[in-house]
Amino acid sequence: MKFGIHNPSWLFDGGPADIFDGVSAKARWAEENGFAWFSVMDHLIQIPIAGPADEPFMESWTVLAGLAAVTRKIRLATLVSSVAYRNPAHLAKMAATVDLISRGRLTFGFGAGWHEPEYRQYGWDFPPDAATRIRQMVEAVRLIKAMWTQPRTTFNGTWFRAEEAILEPKPVQRPHPPVMIAGSGETMTLRAVARHGDACNVFGDPEGVARKFAILRRHCEENGRDYNEIERTNTVSFLLARDEAGLAAKKERIGGLQHFQGVATTVSQATDLVGRYRDAGVQLLISSAFRNDKETLELMAADIMPRFG
Repeated sequence: MKFGIHNPSWLFDGGPADIFDGVSAKARWAEENGFAWFSVMDHLIQIPIAGPADEPFMESWTVLAGLAAVTRKIRLATLVSSVAYRNPAHLAKMAATVDLISRGRLTFGFGAGWHEPEYRQYGWDFPPDAATRIRQMVEAVRLIKAMWTQPRTTFNGTWFRAEEAILEPKPVQRPHPPVMIAGSGETMTLRAVARHGDACNVFGDPEGVARKFAILRRHCEENGRDYNEIERTNTVSFLLARDEAGLAAKKERIGGLQHFQGVATTVSQATDLVGRYRDAGVQLLISSAFRNDKETLELMAADIMPRFG
């Protein structure tokens, strides 16, 4: 079982101009302490489960390019980019550039999008029907893969098009960077993973995650895909302390968990939970630390991860 760090919060010491210093130090620390993955959220405003909407929030692909230049071996990703936020052909070019800067360490995290307030704020159309957004995502993945692999791409879809489009240089990874499709929708999203994805990212408790993986396996069988080709990941937000007294003190110090939808627990209990995710079939557990709590990350690296090495 591998471990990763997800960065949903941009609250670091200093002012706005110090944010990249904070996230780059966090990514380098993750690399030095055994984590295999570092991802950032691709949103334009903070989402309710992580903080108030007017919190500082950096643009993900710009940050990812910077992280590619200051790290050496950790895999980098957005978790995940919405189909609506960028022209897919242009996004293919952006992703190829990050893969080149990182020398082949990009995982292309992609999804159908969901956070309607930022669509409205930034002037994007928000199809209210999730099925439409998922179909847009699938069409975009097809275009993006074509851009990565063909000398020139002509594509005429329902929503997206390209005409003799050149993308050079190609990404380092062949045939292309792995595509992670995020979401737990059982009918359309997991079927899209089986058809087009190299990795999935699902949510829920271990029993729910195991159920999603079983459904993904069924979609793979129906589509002639080897289930074991797909990397199985999930994401959990933690707030950790060594014991109950330390956890209570930390909650009081933070002063409220109204924007926290994760697991606030002790090292022992978190270790048991991680074991249940492993038994459910998770290959990469991506954890975030509420409000960038340093002790949570340190306990994960020093006390929990070694038990699953």
